[in-house]
Amino acid sequence: MAVRPLRYFGDPVLKSPSAPVTVFDDKLRSLVDDLMETVTLPGRAGLAAPQIGVGLRAFSYLVDGQHGYVINPEIVELSTTEQDGPEGCLSVPGMNFPTRRAKFATVRGVDVDNEPVVVSGHGELARCLQHETDHLDGMLYIDRLPADQRKEAFRLARGSDWFWSAR
Repeated sequence: MAVRPLRYFGDPVLKSPSAPVTVFDDKLRSLVDDLMETVTLPGRAGLAAPQIGVGLRAFSYLVDGQHGYVINPEIVELSTTEQDGPEGCLSVPGMNFPTRRAKFATVRGVDVDNEPVVVSGHGELARCLQHETDHLDGMLYIDRLPADQRKEAFRLARGSDWFWSAR
């Protein structure tokens, strides 16, 4: 297990849809171990594989004492009741913006043995499940912001010292 370095907004891996996991082997187990370890650092609730440079559909989470992972997650249920609250992202550090999400979410996927996994949650866990699944679809939370806030987020990101650029 290893804590892996993060990728930041501007890195193309974060804007590319992730490939489904089709091979369940020791390499996948190592990736999941790294996701599980890396998400345990302070201030972290979820971590998608693209955030550590791996374009596969997998994420880990650590919310309200619940620590786990999902491979090939698909959102299968969202409540019609919404929550509005601050959201941030490890790949867009130092910023948070109010982001509307469903108050309840369920994802279905598999574990490292290709056995079914279902994770459901309210509040912060629901937000995390939606946020991490968005990462696997090549979407950052700032892409969901209203135009004026999105423009401000992009401006702040591009002016930061962590912004990844192919310059």
